[in-house]
Order: sequence, then C-alpha cells, then structure tokens
Amino acid sequence: MDKKALFNKFVSFTASVHHVTHDLTQNIKTDDITSVQYKILENIKVSQPVTPTEISECMHMSMPNTSRELKKLYEKNLIEKITDQEDRRKQYIRLAKDGEIMMDEAFATIELRFQQLLQNISKEDLAEIDQAIDVLQRKVFNP
Repeated sequence: MDKKALFNKFVSFTASVHHVTHDLTQNIKTDDITSVQYKILENIKVSQPVTPTEISECMHMSMPNTSRELKKLYEKNLIEKITDQEDRRKQYIRLAKDGEIMMDEAFATIELRFQQLLQNISKEDLAEIDQAIDVLQRKVFNP
C-alpha cells in the first residue's frame, strides 16, 4: 500500500473523529464549568490518575494555565490531588466524588447519542467497527 495515500486517509479519519466527537459532546458541559474545564475533566476521567504535566501536554496548554484551571476545578470539589509517596513533589489528579458524578452524567448523554448513531448499523458492521477500533488502538494509538 502507498504510505502517502494511507497518511492522507489517516488525516481524513482523524478529522472525522474530531467532528463526530464535537457532535457527541456538544452542549454536554454544565453551566458551572467552562469548556476547557470540561475537556480537562474528560481527560482525567479516561486516564486517571494523571499528572498536571500530562494534562498540560494533552490539552496543549501552558503549565500556568493548566494549574489555574486545576485550581478552579479543585475549588469546585470536582478533582482531588494525591501526593506521590515516593516523590513528595509529584502530584496526581483524579476526579473527586462530585467530578465523577458530573462526568458519569455527561458520558451517559454521550453514550445515548452514540447509540443513536449506531441504531441502523448491522451486527456484522458493528463487529467490523469493533475490530477496526481494536487494531487502531494496538497499532497506531498505543503501539
């Protein structure tokens, strides 16, 4: 296979993923948090515990901005900080109880929207999609 053509397909695919993700998560956040704060909570939900540096890198934010947003989320009791027992300078972030509740509600809404996308897809196609996601995860996203 032509690797340039594969690259172009991959770029198109990732753009499509971003569009679908936007559609699935549109209007999900509550009035209590900003869209950036929601994205941080989403990142923590799927990867917790995470370090502030990992959040900063994933979100393409400076460390001062990341720290400021984490402070706001901490003050709203949506996250909690855990100090590493081996290296007291290192902190991990995870969702607090209120953050878990908020993100569980958000993910339930997203799942309903996702199920609507899949409602007219055959069992065979669903199995093929499942397999394709597994291959992408193994070979591209988590090699």
